[in-house]
Amino acid sequence: SRASAKELSELAETLADTQPAGSLVSKCRSLDQGRAVVTFLDAASEKALRSTVALTASRGRGKSAALGLAMAGAVHLGYANIFVTAPSPENLKTLFQFVLKGLDALGYKEHIDYDVVQSNVPAFGKAIVRVNIFRNHRQTVQYILPHENAKLAQAELLVIDEAAAIPLPTVRALLGPYLVFLCSTVNGYEGTGRSLSLKLISQLRESGAKLGSGEGAVGRTFREVLLEEPIRYAPGDPVEAWLHEVLCLDAAQSLPRPPPRLPHPSQCELYYVQRDTLFSFHKASEKFLQQMVSLYVASHYKNTPNDLLLMADAPAHHLFALLAPVDETQNVLPDILAVVQVALEGNVSKRSAVNSLARGELPQGDLIPWTVGQQFQDPDFPSLSGARIVRLAVHPELPRAGYGTRCIELLKRYYQGEVASLDEDGVEGEDEEDEEARGEGENSEDEEGQGSKKKNKKQKGEDGGSKQLEKGEGTLLSETMGPRKRLPPLLVPLTDRKPERLHYLGVSYGLTQQLYNFWRKSKFEPLYLRQSPSETTGEHTVVMLCALEHFEVEGGTAWLQPFVTDFKARFMSLLGGALSKLPAALALSILDPRLTFSEADTQAAIQRGVTITRIDATPFTPYDIKRLQAYANNLVDYHLVLDLLPPLTGAYFAGLLPSSLSYAQAAILLKLGLQRRDISELEAELSLPTSQVLALFSKSMRKLYGHLRSVKEAAVERTLPKVQPASTEHLVPHEMTVDDDLNAAALAARNEIRSRHLQPEDLAAYAVAGADEDLAAAVGNQAPAAGGIVSVRASGGSASSAKPGVGGKKGSMLYAKQESSKKRGSPFPLGKKGPKKQKK
Repeated sequence: SRASAKELSELAETLADTQPAGSLVSKCRSLDQGRAVVTFLDAASEKALRSTVALTASRGRGKSAALGLAMAGAVHLGYANIFVTAPSPENLKTLFQFVLKGLDALGYKEHIDYDVVQSNVPAFGKAIVRVNIFRNHRQTVQYILPHENAKLAQAELLVIDEAAAIPLPTVRALLGPYLVFLCSTVNGYEGTGRSLSLKLISQLRESGAKLGSGEGAVGRTFREVLLEEPIRYAPGDPVEAWLHEVLCLDAAQSLPRPPPRLPHPSQCELYYVQRDTLFSFHKASEKFLQQMVSLYVASHYKNTPNDLLLMADAPAHHLFALLAPVDETQNVLPDILAVVQVALEGNVSKRSAVNSLARGELPQGDLIPWTVGQQFQDPDFPSLSGARIVRLAVHPELPRAGYGTRCIELLKRYYQGEVASLDEDGVEGEDEEDEEARGEGENSEDEEGQGSKKKNKKQKGEDGGSKQLEKGEGTLLSETMGPRKRLPPLLVPLTDRKPERLHYLGVSYGLTQQLYNFWRKSKFEPLYLRQSPSETTGEHTVVMLCALEHFEVEGGTAWLQPFVTDFKARFMSLLGGALSKLPAALALSILDPRLTFSEADTQAAIQRGVTITRIDATPFTPYDIKRLQAYANNLVDYHLVLDLLPPLTGAYFAGLLPSSLSYAQAAILLKLGLQRRDISELEAELSLPTSQVLALFSKSMRKLYGHLRSVKEAAVERTLPKVQPASTEHLVPHEMTVDDDLNAAALAARNEIRSRHLQPEDLAAYAVAGADEDLAAAVGNQAPAAGGIVSVRASGGSASSAKPGVGGKKGSMLYAKQESSKKRGSPFPLGKKGPKKQKK
């Protein structure tokens, strides 16, 4: 408008003496663009680390031009290392164009003060990738791919153009201790503009607010610039509104609201979307289309106008929508929770497959059949019928709620024939009748439009124009476009449509841990992994399949397992080369090894035996086993067994060495044995100190060595002669039991001992002579004092010469009388003391 143009000229006059702002603002075409350039230059003049300036706008507002002018100003301010990134150098054509215009406005001359370097990569189309400035000192403006964040160690300024077309994790990884200019389109096909504004920009805004209030000591200062005034179109131009409506460029603003009460995934149903009705330009259909495209844009970073074209008329593509429970009492569109787009592939003749594989060519289309067929050199695989899931877009405000899994589950059940139709034949017949009736109705309307003068002029023009076009008469100018009549229902329940006969469901996507876990949870198996990462995202493309069971399909799902086994074996071999930088957690998820074994499994493997070969195809030698033994006993360093790790680790992940290991131990074995990484790199990836990594590694090697030793011992044992059991035919039972035999022998031994050592004449030498009267007289009829000694004189001689029956009255019964006296009590009267102790 004139007012904004006047304000822009006043701003340029105000900054005329302030360089570089004055010269650069004079190149702007709108007031918003001029203010954006001033904001960028203010941030650049501060030269503060960890600062971000975000520029968001709709299409045609001059975002790339403002960024280019700001980069020229940064060069003038002395920034030496300026990096710029975008999905492709072709996206930076406008940006570099205005970088050069800004340098020219500041007095820089090409070939004298700077030179331009173009890409020699054919895919980039000679796009500018570097500008070398050498006016005052060496300065560079260099393009890097989004995933090459390692090159930003010396960066002073990073410019991210079309950040919405880059995955959010990659954008976050690009932020560092330098000034960042961020540019994003909030609508159109550049990608997740809405997700970027909702997630990343909101986080940066909160971090800057905390840093400004003093709550956060560490963070990034954040400034936000919004361009609203159009440059490509005039303000309020109807052409812009029409273009946005036709190409669904404002789909981000049509994002459906989530239902007020979230239903359980089991309550939601999947519906087939009739594309003829979806693109019929009816009011309800148009609103439904805008909501579907908004889910595409909000949940995926790769969006092009071709996506809308594929949705409209690609013959092999089909659309499905997951809807919340519908309240039939209300005449409103149901809540869309997720959208699925599938493409039918396969069913290629074997002759075509053999010819294509023999020539080494892959025809266009049928991505999964040709990719898998070429990787395995199998001409039979392309003949299988399958469906590739092109898009699965879930509402961005409902992540991890189970709706995506519900879509996959219902798709599998539908193509397996488990969603039974009540009357399939009747449904097919109704469809044919509707088409015939539609055709007859259109013909009759055409005839009536030509012959009846009472017909409405608008209807007459429509039908007459269409009839003329069919005959080859007239032009497009004579045809009046309008909504079609007698269209099929927009949403068709799966029970009302007969499914195609398929052998598998497939998907191809950029490999990440989160996405792999999602598809693996739905029973999809990996069959192909691209060795070179994508230049845009830095991710490896993976193809996963899920075999389907159908009563009309022979063979079941067993045909898929040999492909999966072969892929995992090849994947283990590639981990040491092209896939050496793959995270350990993701590699373990793909291999999915068994880490826990029972004692029975271990013993069975020991009895089967295992032969582990080195790189020269020779088995482990005794020297290798001794080295493992020395390391298991903590006698040597781990470097002594590093050469044995690859074959040992491969055998373990193949299930040949069933020893129970923890997840951390398996990750350490994978990094050291398969990916051949240094142990110092594991500390950062596994978040474990080096000492703990070595301790876990030592334990795992001790277990593997123990298993190998048991296998060797079992092999030696099998070579030894076996003990032949003796024959028992000549053996008869004993007449006496063992217990009786032992008791009889014990009785005989006791009798022998008594007869040999317990003779009465031998014991008589120890008898005490004398009777009770002699003992009482010896002590003076008194009890002896405690501890006193009583001396008894033997009658008739000494004690040694005493004989049985000699020594007083009843001397032979002395012991018996003494026992009886103890039972009766003391032999002395009460009240009388015993005799005193006498000395010898």
